[in-house]
Amino acid sequence: MKKLVIKKVQRLLRPRSISRAIRSLVGSIHSDPVRRTAVVRAGLNIWSLLFIALFSAAIAAQVPSPRSVLGFEPADDRTIADWKQITDYFAKLDSASRNVLVKEIGRSVNGKPLIAAFISSEKNIKELDRIRAVSARLADPRTVRSDEELERLIRDGKTIVAISCSIHSTEIVASQMSMTLAYELATATDAATKEILDNTVLLLIPSPNPDGIDIVADWYRKTLGTKSEGTAPPELYHHYAGHDDNRDWFMLDLPETQAVTRFFWQEWFPQIVYDVHQQGRNASRFIIPPFFDPVNPRVSPSILREVGSIGYKVAADLQAQGIAGVATNSTYDTWWHGGFRSAPYYHNSIGILSEAASADLMSPVTVTADDLKHARPVRGLPNLLESSTNYPDPWKGGVWRPADIAKIEMIASRSILQMAAKFRSRYLRQFYDRGRENLQPKDGVPQAFVIMPDRSNAETVSRLIEILMTQGIEIFEVPGSVASPILPAGSFMIFTDQPQRNNILSLFERQAYPHRILPNGEAEVPYDVAGWTLPLQMGVRYAAVTEIADIANVRKRVKRVDEINDARKALDLKRVSGPFAKKPNPLKTNPRIGLYKGYAASMDEGWTRFVLDTFQIPYRSLSDADMREGRLDADVIILPSDSERTIISGLSAERYPAEFAGGIGEAGVEDLKRFVSRGGRLVCFDASCKLVIERFILPVRNVLATLKRSEFYDPGSIVQIDIDQRQHLAKGIAGTLPAYFTNSSAFEVAADGRASVVARYAENNALLSGWMLGERYLNGKAALVEVPYGKGSVVLFAFRPQHRGQSWATFPLLFNTLEKP
Repeated sequence: MKKLVIKKVQRLLRPRSISRAIRSLVGSIHSDPVRRTAVVRAGLNIWSLLFIALFSAAIAAQVPSPRSVLGFEPADDRTIADWKQITDYFAKLDSASRNVLVKEIGRSVNGKPLIAAFISSEKNIKELDRIRAVSARLADPRTVRSDEELERLIRDGKTIVAISCSIHSTEIVASQMSMTLAYELATATDAATKEILDNTVLLLIPSPNPDGIDIVADWYRKTLGTKSEGTAPPELYHHYAGHDDNRDWFMLDLPETQAVTRFFWQEWFPQIVYDVHQQGRNASRFIIPPFFDPVNPRVSPSILREVGSIGYKVAADLQAQGIAGVATNSTYDTWWHGGFRSAPYYHNSIGILSEAASADLMSPVTVTADDLKHARPVRGLPNLLESSTNYPDPWKGGVWRPADIAKIEMIASRSILQMAAKFRSRYLRQFYDRGRENLQPKDGVPQAFVIMPDRSNAETVSRLIEILMTQGIEIFEVPGSVASPILPAGSFMIFTDQPQRNNILSLFERQAYPHRILPNGEAEVPYDVAGWTLPLQMGVRYAAVTEIADIANVRKRVKRVDEINDARKALDLKRVSGPFAKKPNPLKTNPRIGLYKGYAASMDEGWTRFVLDTFQIPYRSLSDADMREGRLDADVIILPSDSERTIISGLSAERYPAEFAGGIGEAGVEDLKRFVSRGGRLVCFDASCKLVIERFILPVRNVLATLKRSEFYDPGSIVQIDIDQRQHLAKGIAGTLPAYFTNSSAFEVAADGRASVVARYAENNALLSGWMLGERYLNGKAALVEVPYGKGSVVLFAFRPQHRGQSWATFPLLFNTLEKP
């Protein structure tokens, strides 16, 4: 033990260690007038300073660096830390530093721990429960009883900042960078870091997708030095959702999003959420807010201003450090609800997204000026080689390394934390003010929404209630004693005068995406989708209540007019807390189901698996080899929505080993024909219909296939379909349904009588929520068709009936097609 202590002291006494410690201490004193005055008054000499410096160095030496644990520096070329290495490092940091506390906040689909590292001053770490309670009270102004109490909360509170890394695990660098960021905050002694630690609590999530981190790390290590180095894994990098794991922040299908949502919006209520991403390699080096238009009208203007303010601060800090290629006001908008950085807007929080240009996973790449010249233009960045107001310092090409990405992300993270620390009281007060504003009546805004009871659809209603409550939305059940046509017994009331009013409105209102057309007449492509109205997607009946006072049984139960608005009390409403109905297997037969799962990973396939697993429907995954070799032992086979090229050709043999390359090939197509002709049923979703229509020579045509974006465009909206209830696939289905259409299809069927149309898009006013250009091309066209083929049949869904696990309204159509033929 004595020898070990002597060695540590000797290391500390090395000139470099002493020099670094003294420079850090002197720099912090020089930059802080208060400290400088205190040092002079105390009469400290150089030996006192040296002692303090050595003491600081000794403390820092006890905290393990990432290199000391991993054996390499995070973000070094061709290195990668997997999830166990990352969590092991954070555990060691927790043990060694009084500035760090690591907690498990949930589990992934495959059972891996989700962790969050709390990083702050030692004093704040000891008082986390008190700080959390302050943040929770500021999130709900109804709990603050006076102006004096508000001032005390703001004085005592800390800015809660969440930084989440690599939800898309092929965007791997941020997960590696997270260790360096945590180490530097835990060990630095400069004034700027002290200000951050004193005034903020950082909730650092190394990744909300630990399964994906391991999938990428395993694949990268396996392929280092081969032709496949730097390629994406030949599987989804989230068990169900792949890239769509960042499309789940209002639906909450996945255990990871459920865990983080509870952590944020039931426990910690962060004022700032920073979501760290990467984009393509032939792009700007970094995109940071302000974002592009359009703006969702349910996002508070103060949030938009603060998003812009923080984004410009990050861009300015990057420019000050000589980082070229930083863009603002580009690509990403604030319309859509369902992303990690956009969901916070509806919880009164500031959401920041950044996108750094990618390397090939952890391998460096060379990007030429010619690559940038011919890169696909994006909104706000027509030319990557020309300077503009939002892109003043173009990057002209060169070698691009993971370390370059990590450096940018480190600067951005520190910049955001500096803002959070310096303007602590401002962020806390605005956070409170936004919640308080949502409690006040607002013209033209419903005062409540009523979710109607539905015994035949109890599981769906239950799931909707569960989704809303997980986000922290208050819901009340209407008792039989006050039942009326407007408020049936067993219905649920959601009052909008709660801190999350904008969240409720955004989920329940029908979206009307702005009509945005480019100079060439084509529709401007939005970021992600245009409409998502949640109860509409799920097929749950609901109604808006414009004036609570107009509900007759409210008036009957109150004595004074001023009590009318307290409908919760007047109606004896009971706060809903669960439990929730379970989701049984809806199939009446016991079909053998085969689901095509190629190595060219398909998110639509993943969501199909999710729906089947959720409803406990047995199935078997069919690989490319199964399809090529005719191992199709099934009654029903599902082809998810993938292109003909993806299904037939699969991954390229030039970049992938033979075992993963090639798709189903022509042999697989012939095997599918034989499967159907012998009595099987082939169910095709959206894009996969083209392959089957053409190869099986079916009497069906997609009328939208040849239209230009100036003629027809629907990037993601809810549309109405009309059901022919005489058809056997429509058994038990309502006469009309909302379906999800996202760059989907519309069929024209030959008049020879071979094909049966089960559902059509509405003849008029098909658009229910979102945006559609050229609706007339869609109206009345077939949306679901069954075509006999030999002894079997082909079922063609022009849309995706299980879109992202959200479109519960059309799940019954899918289930009907899976019944044994």
